[in-house]
Amino acid sequence: MKNCISLGVCYYPEHWQESEWKSDLQRMLANGITTIRIAEFAWSLIEREEGVFDYSFFDHFLDVAEGCGMKVIFCTPTATPPAWLTKKYPEVLNATMEGVVYQHGFRRHYNYNSPKYQELTKRIVEKSAAHYASRPCIIGWQIDNEFNCEVAEFYSESDTNAFRSFLKNKYGTLDALNNAWGTVFWNQTYTAWDEVDVPRATPTNRVNPHRKLDFYRFISDSVCRYAKMQSDILRKYIKPGDFITTNGIFGNLDSHRMTEESLDFIMYDSYPNFPYCFALFCEEDNTKDRGWSKHLSEVRSISPIFGIMEQQSGANGSMEMMAPVPKPGQITLWTMQSIAHGADFVSYFRWRTATMGTEMYWHGILDYSGRDNRRLAEIRDISQKLEKMQPLAGCRYETRVAVLRDYDNIWNGQADVWQKTLDETSIWGLFEACQRSHTPYDYLYINNCSPADLDKYDVIFYPHAAILTEERAQILRAYVKQGGILVFGCRTAYKDIHGICVTDRLPGLVSDLTGTDIPEYTAISPDIGSVTAKWGDTSLTTTLFNDQLQPLGDAEILAVYEEGYYKGAGALTCHTYRKGKTYYWGSVFTSEIARVFLEKLGVADPYSDIIETPESIELAVRSGEDKKYLFVLNYSREPQEIKIKKNLRNVYTGREENGTLTLSAYETRVYMV
Repeated sequence: MKNCISLGVCYYPEHWQESEWKSDLQRMLANGITTIRIAEFAWSLIEREEGVFDYSFFDHFLDVAEGCGMKVIFCTPTATPPAWLTKKYPEVLNATMEGVVYQHGFRRHYNYNSPKYQELTKRIVEKSAAHYASRPCIIGWQIDNEFNCEVAEFYSESDTNAFRSFLKNKYGTLDALNNAWGTVFWNQTYTAWDEVDVPRATPTNRVNPHRKLDFYRFISDSVCRYAKMQSDILRKYIKPGDFITTNGIFGNLDSHRMTEESLDFIMYDSYPNFPYCFALFCEEDNTKDRGWSKHLSEVRSISPIFGIMEQQSGANGSMEMMAPVPKPGQITLWTMQSIAHGADFVSYFRWRTATMGTEMYWHGILDYSGRDNRRLAEIRDISQKLEKMQPLAGCRYETRVAVLRDYDNIWNGQADVWQKTLDETSIWGLFEACQRSHTPYDYLYINNCSPADLDKYDVIFYPHAAILTEERAQILRAYVKQGGILVFGCRTAYKDIHGICVTDRLPGLVSDLTGTDIPEYTAISPDIGSVTAKWGDTSLTTTLFNDQLQPLGDAEILAVYEEGYYKGAGALTCHTYRKGKTYYWGSVFTSEIARVFLEKLGVADPYSDIIETPESIELAVRSGEDKKYLFVLNYSREPQEIKIKKNLRNVYTGREENGTLTLSAYETRVYMV
């Protein structure tokens, strides 16, 4: 995987006859697949009963893999503890908020904080690594599988005990905890540590929001500690050059911290077909599979160069989910989407479709019969394209625009509809505007940033940073001082790190940076729906919320509201701060409004001198020291025209192209610029 772009596939030798293994592996190699992932749900094949270890199954399979020349990513099998374990040690199981214990029979039914599960995890990881890590075919290890998938909240007794320890370490005293949680409200004050539990069922199941915020932080901390426990064991045994990773990005988890502490890089599981599932399809959703570019941008914020452990290759489905097979060209489109955003390894899920179990409708490359089909032919074609794209390996996604985020505000939004509604609107609005104006952008997580990390961007949006700290405000000031352009949205800096509202003039800690005062604010009444503001000759239709702005000092009002009882109040301010500027927008960033900002701030469509494309096409660029590659991705089921303004070399064909060209449905092209 180093210094190359390669293909892999998820394989389950335990699902197939031993006589099929060799031919399966040989067919993979013949079609350009050089790496397989195995064993993530196979605890019982190594430890069939407690303390009795048998390595023969995977010994034999790895012999076959080595004989074929197949590379292997081996997994720790902790995502699905075996039946003997959960029966004997029910304390390892997770529970609902109401205290109902989850039972054996699905997956991810364990909790991270059970001392017994940690003990048994250490043992299975140690035994597996000690036995298998020296195998020549193994090139890397995956920890567990999709942390916090299916369920991202934990209510077992083990979690309550661990939550108390987490809070003791964080606050030291009950007085400090009570102050941080505002427990004086509704007589929630704690007088002993054993009174403090994980959130439990209440009337309407609503709980103290500050307690819930710390609960999400605790869950993330639990996952990070559990991953590091496994990583530390693996580091003792893996060969030099082998990597450690895990897959997926799910809720209530600081994936940046986990990667920094435990992984060499993170991998993502990309299923762009989800919007086409029968139960999820929405005609009004104009992003559909293109929306996965947003998710891939999130991955890139963690690991600029990353891998895809599970890439869509067939119809996704289960006993409760029904979806179509990818149409001709879509597997290529989705693969190139992943590579465009930074993936140097793409592994398809899965080789053959399972004939049994919950995911027997979650199709892989091959159907039940295992015979050659259209999808395999398309992947063979992808592998041939990648042979010509090898110089692209290690190149970074190129952009001068960023959107700032942080886990405190994401987790706060889960318990606070005031923030969640605004944040989701703006995050998707900015994504759509950047996509349709062909403006690549990055996500940055401010808790993982230094001022130098921000300096490479011309414009940064920080849409609704309800929670803000002085340390983060200093990073923002440093960025603007050096000439950066920073754009805030409504509801900025009105909470402290505990989620308690501040009594400062808003926007609190950044009032000096924005040069703005917010004496009044309101959600837009449903009977009004929207309020117009005008920025120069451009009308902006605000929605959901309006901060009513007044300038402080030399800040300038650029737009005022044109209707409502606050007609004439400021809607947008601009403040020159040393070499840079700060804009404060008093509402959310719909796609229409976000696009206006991109255009007026001069960062929209940065490659317009090279190529002209319709909105249905995504542009992305990966660049290295002496090379630059332009990805052109057509998400439309209809042919689309593009206009190339300079001679560009088509990497697939090696030919120079320019002028007006037509891309067929779902077609992709990669050009060397």
